[in-house]
Amino acid sequence: MKKTIFILLLIIFGGLTVFAQTVPPQKSADKILEREKFDPTRNAAEDLQATMTKAKAENKRIILDVGGEWCVWCRNMDFFFLRHNDLAKLRDENFVWLKINMSQENENKEFLAKYPEIKGYPHLFLLDKDGALLHSQDTSPLEQEKSYNLQRLTDFLKEWSPKTSAKK
Repeated sequence: MKKTIFILLLIIFGGLTVFAQTVPPQKSADKILEREKFDPTRNAAEDLQATMTKAKAENKRIILDVGGEWCVWCRNMDFFFLRHNDLAKLRDENFVWLKINMSQENENKEFLAKYPEIKGYPHLFLLDKDGALLHSQDTSPLEQEKSYNLQRLTDFLKEWSPKTSAKK
């Protein structure tokens, strides 16, 4: 009897193993959100020069997003923009967004020394298209619980968008 039960279980589990190998895995319904990461190997000064060239050509302002991969709020902000297409569109129509790494691997001390002190991350510096500082923004007023507040971020971007751009 035990031998029969053992053989029966072997057949059942063997069949399940074969079945599991022949059925393709289901794809997740969730869209995978890709985000630009903070890169400690980047040269912030060179990146800013390239960003200024782009901002001038497109008549946009610049936002320096200072943070790092270690920063949960930095990653949260990236995903917040990815989940809110209208907000990302408002950002992209009016600003050139530049990530500036701040981590143990590269603190970008020399580059960041010309800007006001940063007390928390992420931190946003708004520049005109020529690279002149317009505003230093602590992001905590833009937060809500464990994420960001859509209306506050929208208002922030609208307030600092170039005056010549069409507001939508």
